[in-house]
Amino acid sequence: MDERDFFNETTEQRTHNLTCPRCGQPADYKVTWVVRRKRAQVPRGADERDRARFAKAQSYMVRRDDKLQCANIRCRKPFEITTLQSLAFLMD
Repeated sequence: MDERDFFNETTEQRTHNLTCPRCGQPADYKVTWVVRRKRAQVPRGADERDRARFAKAQSYMVRRDDKLQCANIRCRKPFEITTLQSLAFLMD
């Protein structure tokens, strides 16, 4: 079985307060995340090895956006998101 069979996948936008490295102004930005939530039960056709992998699986989020544009009208330069982790586990 593939790992994707264990999760329901959705995309979400979450607001984070980030600071532009060029102008230094903090602002709230919407960052897109791919959210993979663990399913309630093991998919059909799973063998013992798949059941063991399913028991260890956790819900998690992967950051989709790597760059954002500064919200300051005078700056408007793109910058990389370095202060947010690219992977975050969810506590359900």
